[in-house]
Amino acid sequence: MDDWTTSHDRVLAQRHAEGWMFLIEAARDVRTTGAVAPSGKALARALTGPVREQAPRPLDILEAGSGTGAVTRALLTQLTPGSRLDVVEPNPRFAERLRHLTHRHPHLAGDPAQVRVHQSYLEELDTDRRYDVIVSGLPLTNFTPEQAETIMNRYLELLHPGGTLTYFAYLGTRRARRLVSSRAESRRHHAVEEAVAHYRRRYATGCWTVWANLPPAKVWRLQRPTGPTPAAPPAQAADFTA
Repeated sequence: MDDWTTSHDRVLAQRHAEGWMFLIEAARDVRTTGAVAPSGKALARALTGPVREQAPRPLDILEAGSGTGAVTRALLTQLTPGSRLDVVEPNPRFAERLRHLTHRHPHLAGDPAQVRVHQSYLEELDTDRRYDVIVSGLPLTNFTPEQAETIMNRYLELLHPGGTLTYFAYLGTRRARRLVSSRAESRRHHAVEEAVAHYRRRYATGCWTVWANLPPAKVWRLQRPTGPTPAAPPAQAADFTA
């Protein structure tokens, strides 16, 4: 068996294992695992676009909600000399997998300190670093509107002025939830979408649909203004009673 075949088989086995891991962790806790499958290469490429566009200058990068590392692997291959990547993942099993990935990745052989894995919620991340690029894999529609606003405000706080945030949402989730969820759950989902849309109206600089992902996803790019730190948008009032 030639090297290409064995390498191809390893990739397929890895994807199969990661898919099952996502399903197991999603069943355990939707707070830390919002997807049921790892991001595909096309989605990872769309999310990491700001990193490529600013190369080769050194960047401070944050990835939040990394899962099994599908987007992390894309980021690792794009790190330029002097760049630093912080990976934030609250799920302990995913965090351990990410540490294993970053410790063994050949791109980091010359400088393993380029990457730090934090087992933490984003809101509790203890850092004084500010970032040029933040890539989010957090499942915003799994949170309450107040939690989603806290996360978005934390992103703005962590960005350098002029820094860029990318995040994604799967297409068709509103219709799917409407079919299978309670009335209160549908209202919660709608309220979260409205809360996040408020940030897009203020800070969005681009939006792309990634049809090649399974399921297809929409990627948004937001930018923190270069002026004073923006005030947090007002909280969205919502009633989730049945």
